[in-house]
Amino acid sequence: MIDLFALGRSTLFRLDPETAHGLSIAGLKTGLVPACTVNDSRLKTTVAGLSFPNPLGMAAGFDKNAEVPDALLKLGYGFAEVGTITPKPQSGNPKPRIFRLVKDDAVINRLGFNNEGHDAAYARLSRRARKGILGVNIGANKDSADRMADYRLGVARFADLASYITVNISSPNTPGLRGLQDPEALAQLLDVVCEERARQSAKPPVFLKIAPDLDDLALDAIAEAVLKSGIEGLIVSNTTIARPPLADHQSKETGGLSGRPLFVPSTVILAKMRQRVGPAMALIGVGGVESAETAIQKIRAGADLMQVYTGMIYGGPSLPGRILRGLSEHATKLKLTQLSQLRDSGVKEWAERAA
Repeated sequence: MIDLFALGRSTLFRLDPETAHGLSIAGLKTGLVPACTVNDSRLKTTVAGLSFPNPLGMAAGFDKNAEVPDALLKLGYGFAEVGTITPKPQSGNPKPRIFRLVKDDAVINRLGFNNEGHDAAYARLSRRARKGILGVNIGANKDSADRMADYRLGVARFADLASYITVNISSPNTPGLRGLQDPEALAQLLDVVCEERARQSAKPPVFLKIAPDLDDLALDAIAEAVLKSGIEGLIVSNTTIARPPLADHQSKETGGLSGRPLFVPSTVILAKMRQRVGPAMALIGVGGVESAETAIQKIRAGADLMQVYTGMIYGGPSLPGRILRGLSEHATKLKLTQLSQLRDSGVKEWAERAA
């Protein structure tokens, strides 16, 4: 592969994580990325009215400024989610703010919605050929006097360009943001988002991204709110502020933990949410997806779609192709006509598992 990824993981890992990430984005912007050749009709699925070529997507956070969604799709992802994008540009939290936990295949970040704002992202996305499924993840500025209004602005700005919109209220790195998951605030926010979408000529599906750090009562309240709201789905989950036993010395850094240690707790929450929202609502499973097997477990726990981020940091740009080949092999082994036939087959098992 003739691009900056050819530097190799060992070389990139000698750089600080933000510099390495910038090089990865630069490499993808060249367009010289390997095209994934996995094209298996058994991996196709329709979710929230959208036809996905496969259920594996790139999560928000990788392409914060909507610079490389099409390059990510070329790598094999069935969809790419850009952002989180806030109305105004903001620099985020002080550096250093990303920490690799190499011994744990994990990352801690406390970025704080660093991005170039609506205008820059909209300009880039307006130039797309609009091929492939694009999610736009919207958030509120840290210094916003009215966070509800920020989400309204995000829906209004990107409704005509996004295949779907994700309402991110679960980042642990913007003070007070997770408070929007509280029942009264959440109901109000979803009303605002759905009202604004109704005003737009294009009406993309809306997904709500929630935290993994929620007890059963909080899950009950969120499920009730989303079922009443008219949004199409949930993304489960964002990074965690919990700290399971970890080997790397950087594990004491503050911020959101992602990667392999998040797989079990996020999958437990996913299954519990499937139990609460029933079979019709779309669920996207995120957290610790790094292989075909982890992707399959997300499906068994109730996911219609899965997303990767930290897995690609450790697995490289060939990861989506490897996962998709593994999913195809699994479908063959089980004689499935569609991989989605596995959905919910492990919900009870995962919901009863200790996180």
